[in-house]
Amino acid sequence: MSDLAAPNPTTNEARPLEDLEHWEEFLQQRYPQSARDSNAENSSTFKPQKAETTFRDYRAEARPSVKEFYRLNHTYQTFDFVQQKKREYLSLDKRKMGIWEAMEYLNTLVDDSDPDTDLSQIEHLLQAAEAIRQDVHPRWFILTGLIHDLGKILCLWGEPQWAVVGDTFPVGCAYSEKVVFPEFFALNPDAQTKKYQTPCGVYEAGCGLDNVHLSWGHDEYLYHVVKDYLPTEALYMIRYHSFYAAHKEGAYTQLMDDQDQQMFAAVRQFNPYDLYSKSEERPDVVALKPFYQELIAEYFPPVLQW
Repeated sequence: MSDLAAPNPTTNEARPLEDLEHWEEFLQQRYPQSARDSNAENSSTFKPQKAETTFRDYRAEARPSVKEFYRLNHTYQTFDFVQQKKREYLSLDKRKMGIWEAMEYLNTLVDDSDPDTDLSQIEHLLQAAEAIRQDVHPRWFILTGLIHDLGKILCLWGEPQWAVVGDTFPVGCAYSEKVVFPEFFALNPDAQTKKYQTPCGVYEAGCGLDNVHLSWGHDEYLYHVVKDYLPTEALYMIRYHSFYAAHKEGAYTQLMDDQDQQMFAAVRQFNPYDLYSKSEERPDVVALKPFYQELIAEYFPPVLQW
């Protein structure tokens, strides 16, 4: 089957990845840690366990399942699909629970075919938060690291992987070549819609990303759950941490306003903790829980709408 073949209805299109971690491993290959990720501008002493590597050919190194994941993502994430998912989820009427309860709920998500060898979802969240805490960042920054992936609970409500994780990108305007595997956008019906295929598409130049619809996933969903409780910098970190074409590659600046340009410095500061903080060393969940429950209570009510 060629890369641009139509989706095969006999494949399991909901779960092309054996493990959601395979997407994040791919991101580490695509964007290897560099010196600038831990420079003075980032005020970070964080050092990943994996050695720095040179830029590599992500197409050659990607797992076949990762390529299939991106093919499905780029095929089905249309402008209309995004509107449908926003109508479905942004009324926030699926569940009522607190932040730690949501972490425990996410912990029921098992992605790996051999789960005994991997850390739990809570342990991964704590690794990111503890790396930020070690660098003595503000308490809201630590909290952001703790919760930034909670939107992945969408998987527990039956959403396919390609509608939960994956690099996000604007819909309703021309696709950037800076998005990974851009060739798969040829399969997207929006590619044949003329009004969507100009640099700004249905948007005004400089309109600001708050007025732009990005592909649907865990970032956008969690942003709407927590947007009334955290500083603007934290909300940008949550909403745009998977928007790699913008914060890593500098694409889509034609849609950004001055606030976006300013706040993306925070997104870039957060990115190394998101991408490189995972390790085999298990955090002590029981010992850390009181600190993080106190931190959660500082910013959030006991129960939120999800």
